[in-house]
Amino acid sequence: MADPRGFLTTPRETPTRRPVDIRIRDWREVYEEMPDGAVAAQAGRCMDCGIPFCHNGCPLGNLIPEWNDLGWRGDWRGASERLHATNNFPEFTGRLCPAPCETACVLGINADPVTIKQVEVSIVDRAWDEGWVSPQPPSRLSGRTVAVVGSGPAGLAVAQQLTRAGHTVVVLERSDRIGGLLRYGIPEFKMEKIHLDLRLAQMRDEGTRFREGVSVGVDVTGHDLRKKYDAVVLAVGATAARELDVPGRELVGIHQAMEYLPFANRVQEGDLAVTPISAAGRHVVILGGGDTGADCLGTALRQGAASVTQLEIMPRPPAGRTDGQPWPTYPMVYRTSSAHEEGGTRMFAVSTNRFLGSADGRVRALELVEVALVGGRFEEVPDSTHELAADLVLLAMGFTGPEQGDLITQLGVALDSRGLVGRDSSFATNVDGVFVAGDAGRGQSLIVWAIAEGRACAAAVDRWLMGTTNLPAPIAPTARPLTV
Repeated sequence: MADPRGFLTTPRETPTRRPVDIRIRDWREVYEEMPDGAVAAQAGRCMDCGIPFCHNGCPLGNLIPEWNDLGWRGDWRGASERLHATNNFPEFTGRLCPAPCETACVLGINADPVTIKQVEVSIVDRAWDEGWVSPQPPSRLSGRTVAVVGSGPAGLAVAQQLTRAGHTVVVLERSDRIGGLLRYGIPEFKMEKIHLDLRLAQMRDEGTRFREGVSVGVDVTGHDLRKKYDAVVLAVGATAARELDVPGRELVGIHQAMEYLPFANRVQEGDLAVTPISAAGRHVVILGGGDTGADCLGTALRQGAASVTQLEIMPRPPAGRTDGQPWPTYPMVYRTSSAHEEGGTRMFAVSTNRFLGSADGRVRALELVEVALVGGRFEEVPDSTHELAADLVLLAMGFTGPEQGDLITQLGVALDSRGLVGRDSSFATNVDGVFVAGDAGRGQSLIVWAIAEGRACAAAVDRWLMGTTNLPAPIAPTARPLTV
């Protein structure tokens, strides 16, 4: 156990956010680095519970009490080893995961939970600074080849695990850089891309091969993949954006979030001098109250928006847990991200009836109506229709599943009842030798689930190729009915 009285004597402390008036002028990460002593004190609040529910809260099964204890004792290298034992990319999850482990922390029953996420990112950042993160190439090659389609967190986890198992792995990415949504969907102020680039360099040194700018299904067919590689893993994500089919959707100035955010990241990469979709001087309205909406909010503020309003059809969540969401479940409560702290207005329980345009064909406003959730259905509140001015509208309403293009057809993989790529309990599709991991088979989810699925899928592929595996498999997917 760490500090036996730590949870009694040390209050919860989170890292300091840089002042708003300073950070919205740049694209650097929002949080300041916590001193080692403060991180160790926070790790010391861990009670090393007899039944650590944080393990259940984390899909990766991170050994949280173990690395908390090592961090409190100052054995940061040992803490890094325990952290990497279950998580390939803790620098990603430590910055981007909403930390379901913390809501499952036993201390959180009647007090503030341990700052697990901050301890995690502090451990891995120190490991990189000290040079403790090094390539782990296999001692020998198996002679088997695997193609991984998609380079998001699931695809990268699959690739690293299978490379370390001795297989020759090629990651195919249709974009010009590796990383998927980590590269072009996550704003720089949430995760600077140096962290992604460092991990990719490690993977290259281990032997993973990357091919950017390859659209599988067009440049390379599904038949080609099956003929050339012993196994194929689909980790293409769930990138089909949810649409809003209301009058006026065709007006200029209405964009999907994933049309808008990548341009901002490309400016930071040096590809563009200015973004072709800019919020500068505009009245921005964001439809969707989740993380992607908050990413749009922070981006628009940094671009100099005149105003930003974020809309959510659901009612405002309660401030704390309700009886229907008891510990250790992940509760739906009112949360304020760093972007919300920076500015903008949030509106709840409103629905968009239509977009209104000006004479030049550009959006000028939204016609909104207040709604109430009655018996599981939304009902309009009488006499509540009103207009909200907007000349840039961003749709951040989530994703419905993988894009169902040529690749799906060429491979012949079946879809389940939700339009996702179907798989059995070993991540295998209906096509022999073709597997699926991450959001493409699970649906839109968290980065921690993507990495967990990638690790587990890698174990399943290794077993299919070799008859046995030593790779860990933290989870198994739930099979669903298939449709063709």
